[in-house]
Amino acid sequence: MTTLLREEGFCVNHKRIARLCRDEGLRVVQKPKKRYRMGTSTVPATRLRAAHPDHVWALDFQFDQTTDLRTLKILNVCDEFTREALAIEVSRCIDSDHTIAVLERIVDSTGRRPQHLRMDNGPELTANGLRDWCRFSKTEMSFIEPGSPWQNPFVESFNGKLRDELLNLEAFETLLEAKVLAEDFRIDYNSYRPHSALGQLAPSKFAEQWASQ
Repeated sequence: MTTLLREEGFCVNHKRIARLCRDEGLRVVQKPKKRYRMGTSTVPATRLRAAHPDHVWALDFQFDQTTDLRTLKILNVCDEFTREALAIEVSRCIDSDHTIAVLERIVDSTGRRPQHLRMDNGPELTANGLRDWCRFSKTEMSFIEPGSPWQNPFVESFNGKLRDELLNLEAFETLLEAKVLAEDFRIDYNSYRPHSALGQLAPSKFAEQWASQ
């Protein structure tokens, strides 16, 4: 009974406060919702299919941590046609400038350049800097719809393998250890891991055969 009276008293007081605020022209300030920037696609992700090497590079981020509970951010870059892992970049923080530096490093070391980038609408990937890099590099941008990771299936599949076979198994003591083991995984994945979609060839071997033809 006491609880009921208290609840009724609260309702009465709440109504009085609401009436007073209304009479005085007062209102509760609603916290505005954040607006998230959406990337502008030159080619919709749902209609883009890789037809040859370097036609489409897919980008995505993963997260892990070192044993001191500090964050590790991981940028994966994959060639959708050859299934090659072009980069597994591990750092404490990766922004748009860092993402551009990774892409430039791939271009400089391999002599290859993507015709399209498929990615989500994360702030690192919708930033003006990356858009300018794509424009100067004559690279098209293809953004998946928010909350639709299945539109970026190749890099998502790679993410799963990296998570199951490295991130969930290794306790990284330092950032350097994470970098070294991630690069070892990338080399092993590209050079020695047969892929059913490539006729049981490893991605690097498949890319070599394609280039020779």
